[in-house]
Amino acid sequence: MESIREINAAGELAELEGDWRRLLDQTPGASFFHSLAWLDVYWRHSGAGQKLRVLVVLRSGEPTGIVPLVVRSEKTKVGRLRLLTYPLDAWGSFYGPIGANPAAILRAGLEHVRRIERDWDVLEPRWLGAPGTVPGDTGRAMREAGFQAIPSVFDRTAILEFRGRWEEHVARQPRRWRRNLRADVRRLTREWGADFVRYRPGGRALGEEDPRWDLYDACEEVARRSWQGRSTTGTTLSHESVRPLLRELHAAAAAEGAVDLNLLLLDGEPAAFVYNYHYQGCLYGLRMGYDAERCPAGAGNALLDWVIRDTFARGDVLYDLGVGSLDWKRNFATRIVPILRYSHCHPTAPRAQLLRLKRWIDSRSMAPCEALGCGIDLPAAGEMTPV
Repeated sequence: MESIREINAAGELAELEGDWRRLLDQTPGASFFHSLAWLDVYWRHSGAGQKLRVLVVLRSGEPTGIVPLVVRSEKTKVGRLRLLTYPLDAWGSFYGPIGANPAAILRAGLEHVRRIERDWDVLEPRWLGAPGTVPGDTGRAMREAGFQAIPSVFDRTAILEFRGRWEEHVARQPRRWRRNLRADVRRLTREWGADFVRYRPGGRALGEEDPRWDLYDACEEVARRSWQGRSTTGTTLSHESVRPLLRELHAAAAAEGAVDLNLLLLDGEPAAFVYNYHYQGCLYGLRMGYDAERCPAGAGNALLDWVIRDTFARGDVLYDLGVGSLDWKRNFATRIVPILRYSHCHPTAPRAQLLRLKRWIDSRSMAPCEALGCGIDLPAAGEMTPV
């Protein structure tokens, strides 16, 4: 017999650690962001003003799936609304239920949501579309649980799938770009004594949980000297608004075996970095940066080239380069992937109906390749825009 246990206090999550880890290993498209370690640190730093709603699906008393949700107030174009959504908070590209059958887990969790008192205006699972998953399954799960939902594109990210050899991928890129990349690598090696350092510990399970703060601090110092460090709107490693969170997450990721830190040294001094999380052969590019005063032109491209060449050699599967700067990332990626969401606006929340109209308009502008490639049924056909 199936039942739901709802957890609203973060302190109660620790008792789920073993089951969460077991279910995470079964989860399609999982990442470090799906881990309890990530949620625990994130919640302590950013949980204020949000309500935690973790739904544990039980069968005969044993956890078979977990749906981490939060209720948060968000400012939208139609005013403030209470959203019930995943806790990713735009840190990564993709998220979803924890367990082997995410659609069935989500349906069970949402049936529970439908039965109890409502504390939200909009139910909106976001960050859908991880490679190896079908976002349309979320829409079907919502409909089966009694929630009509509208699909739309939330963002886009650049994905590199590791198939064949890096040289084969580079050979398909524009000739001028290939020539410039080779020149950047040669110049750094010959004229600057470039050295590439990569740190990827195996985690506590292998006795490799040292965070190597010397390397992380070097990345943070490069971030501070970069143009991003001088920005007033960014959130690079050195910004005080996120620095404590990212440092604690670094220690947690090292313990989980999820750190992938890459550092470029020029004449022995840190000059550029690429900081990733990884899980089961999949990388997520969290932050990157370079010291413009110390780095020659093209150093960032050269470092990413070294990272990707080494990643190919390690036998990894996929590299999510993240949202933003897609024109620059396009040459390193194999495809640009839409990040999707499904929106259900409760009919008794008047302001939410304005958002529902906007989401419907957004859904009509989804390109057919974005919808069909993700297993999504579009609303009535309208004017389509290309990807």
